Amino acid sequence: MERLQHLLISLYLLILSINLTTITAQSPAPAPAPPGPTNVIKILKKAGHFKTFIRLLKSTQLDSNLNSQLGNTNNGLTILAPSDSAFSALKTGTLRTLTDQEKVELMQFHIVPMFISSSQFDTVSSPLKTHAGSGARFQLNVTASGNSLNISTGLTNTTISDTVYTDTHLAIYQVDKVLLPLDIFTPKPPPPAPAPAPKLKEESESPDDAVSKKDISSAKKPRNHVIGTACPGFGPRS
Repeated sequence: MERLQHLLISLYLLILSINLTTITAQSPAPAPAPPGPTNVIKILKKAGHFKTFIRLLKSTQLDSNLNSQLGNTNNGLTILAPSDSAFSALKTGTLRTLTDQEKVELMQFHIVPMFISSSQFDTVSSPLKTHAGSGARFQLNVTASGNSLNISTGLTNTTISDTVYTDTHLAIYQVDKVLLPLDIFTPKPPPPAPAPAPKLKEESESPDDAVSKKDISSAKKPRNHVIGTACPGFGPRS
């Protein structure tokens, strides 16, 4: 009897163990943790040759703005990142001559407020609008020629040489020259010269002034003196 009870208990434990194993095997795996927010600076640091571009993004405080925009907009961003060699090719002192506001605009000129995949450059219309603005003095033209993507600013001509990073919301492309906008790197036209002051009209003469001038003119004319001649018969008698 006891032996039968042991067999029944063992059988029950075996069945329970099999059921637990089946339930565990069928339970879905836990979902992966959601990815953290995209960090532009981390992506550029990982690429390894954008130190100057990173420094300028930080000094102009655009780095935090970029990450914030990526989390708050559905349009995405496209960044045209010049390599360190591109900055080294600039004329010595170029960046030092810029004001703080011009440095901000220079960095903004490399940021397009929409996501553009490499295949979409064939269909986008130029000039592209950047964070710096649009118009003739901030023109950024992109044209596809075969497998090349050419960029022109009116001062700079270069190509997109590499894709640094891309997802469905952010694209970062490497360019081998710093994109120089016309608005910053061409002389501004001089301000127009001030208009000459209007000449004052001469005051009209009053009748009294005219009379006074006439009297002065008359006074300056020499007077004619009549000298009498001696008449015969009136001289001294001898």
